[in-house]
Amino acid sequence: MKENKLTRFGVSMDEALLEQFDEMIDKKGYPNRSEAVRDLIRDAILQNKWTDGEEVVAGTIMLFYDHHHNNLVDEMMHIQHDFHENILATTHLHIDHHNCLEIIVVKGKTALLRNLSDRLISLKGVFYGKLTVSPLNK
Repeated sequence: MKENKLTRFGVSMDEALLEQFDEMIDKKGYPNRSEAVRDLIRDAILQNKWTDGEEVVAGTIMLFYDHHHNNLVDEMMHIQHDFHENILATTHLHIDHHNCLEIIVVKGKTALLRNLSDRLISLKGVFYGKLTVSPLNK
């Protein structure tokens, strides 16, 4: 196993921005600035890898929608069946009489998952959707 070597570097920033950052890391419970910066860098690297579409990730697609909208549920099912190899599980929650929340657990190449989420989120009747992913390895 390759040993990771820590490297120190300095960052200069506006004092007001640093104060806001310190407030954020305190609220999130980070033990120090370094851990928070490492998480931000990991996220930025992952988001950058979206461009090649070959990174294998796991994550969720969250959809809020009005289930009474014409054919929406059928359209959602049709799209999900097209991506059955990438969908690990779904959870459907009834928020109120009209609105539902669906959480779809996914795994696959970023380009495929982006395509799946875009198709679902753009359906008429879906009023909010978001794809969130995480790398499967460091």
